[in-house]
Amino acid sequence: MERTMIKLYDTKLRRKVDFVPLNEGKVGMYVCGPTVYNRIHIGNARTFISFDTIRRYLMWRGYDVTFVQNVTDVDDKIIKRANEEGRTAAEVAAEYTARFIDDMHAAGVKDPDIRPKATEEIEAMQELIQELIDGGHAYAVDGDVYFAVRSYDAYGQLSGRNIDEMEGGHRELRADGQGLEDRKRDPLDFALWKAAKPGEPSWPSPWGEGRPGWHIECSAMSHKYLGLPFDIHGGGSDLVFPHHENERAQSEAAYGCTFANHWMHSGMLQINQEKMSKSLGNFMLLHEVLETTRPAALRMLMLQTHYRSPLDFSEDRLAEADAALTRIENAVKNLDWLLETAVDGEAALDGAALAARTQAAREGFGIAMDDDFNAPAALGEIFAFVGEVNAAVADRTLSASDVEAVSAARDAIVELMDVLGIAVAEEAAGSAYPVEVVALAAEIAGYAGTDAAEAVDALLVARTAARKEKNWAVADGVRDGLKALGLVVEDTPQGPRVSVVA
Repeated sequence: MERTMIKLYDTKLRRKVDFVPLNEGKVGMYVCGPTVYNRIHIGNARTFISFDTIRRYLMWRGYDVTFVQNVTDVDDKIIKRANEEGRTAAEVAAEYTARFIDDMHAAGVKDPDIRPKATEEIEAMQELIQELIDGGHAYAVDGDVYFAVRSYDAYGQLSGRNIDEMEGGHRELRADGQGLEDRKRDPLDFALWKAAKPGEPSWPSPWGEGRPGWHIECSAMSHKYLGLPFDIHGGGSDLVFPHHENERAQSEAAYGCTFANHWMHSGMLQINQEKMSKSLGNFMLLHEVLETTRPAALRMLMLQTHYRSPLDFSEDRLAEADAALTRIENAVKNLDWLLETAVDGEAALDGAALAARTQAAREGFGIAMDDDFNAPAALGEIFAFVGEVNAAVADRTLSASDVEAVSAARDAIVELMDVLGIAVAEEAAGSAYPVEVVALAAEIAGYAGTDAAEAVDALLVARTAARKEKNWAVADGVRDGLKALGLVVEDTPQGPRVSVVA
């Protein structure tokens, strides 16, 4: 599809702007990754799914996207967990890095093109820190190195804060009991390098053994893998300050140029309209949610709210999202059925009108996504199109001359959902029938296999035979047994079929 102008909301500018990549046809994108001390929660997942969708859309529009996402594998939280469990920080980080990748795969999130780890980029961070010291933007104190916030005049512009009204960070004590705030030149200054404490992982540096501060890693990695400036820096809205504010300050102070051309942030996630927190007992890990929910339904729920808006998660909303997804799956299955059973004869529908509506659906989807990646509006276009296609083919037997237009409509539904990260054709084909249908088919139809789809076919054959023989007990047993499993039998001109109840 021909690219049109995309508008995105820029956090720094606080308005929508035209997205014009720095290099035509290419997009450099950096999204902050996890600190790997635990499994990620669904709030984290919301951010990663949001930017995965944005990335997929840009790729669909024809852009060559280079997507970088870091892994913070050295941090106070990792060290704390390692000490609690009697393990090394490296062991904790390795475990939860692997689990993070597994969780992302389970949620249907594409791997980044580059996934640098903090512990593997120490040299790049040290080079950046030295640049800042040499330029008068940082200073060393007894093995620690701090960024001098007031040396960067534009500090606060990203988050919209007035530097003179800010307060310093939380007080932290060194191993010798001396407060870090007592050692800074200014309470606002933040650590680029931390002097080693006993038992902590550390690396040699010009300032002594130590480890990097949190903010410096993303600056070093984005510069190394994307160059400066790059097109889009993303993350959750909780990272705007201080993390992204600090990234921007140290990068632009060191290199004297724009850091990221655009800043994008996803909204926070709430549970039943309350902030998610361990203290409220509503803290939900992604892998726990996916134990009882199919990933596509979770993604559908998240797509139904604009990525910048707060998202309210509840079991009711998740069930509604699953039902909405099932309606689309059933539509695709219905079209596949009709295409497979097409016969010779006169056209059953207006192919030209359906082709025009298919093109309009594609254009409407693009217009919605071009407006700051408005996935809810894009889904609205898909649902409207699905309804119109369902109406066009209802109670009809397709002829061979209808196949091209219907096939194009079916493919458009599948393609547009795939742009949003939901493989609806695979969902429709793979997980539509519950495993319990196998036992039902064994009981009623004598089916001896283990495949759910084959079991459904066996039940339909048994029902058809029973109806011909006026054996209503068996015929009704098939219908009622399937209904109890959330499936409905439909009699069509092409024969009986089974659909999932939406």
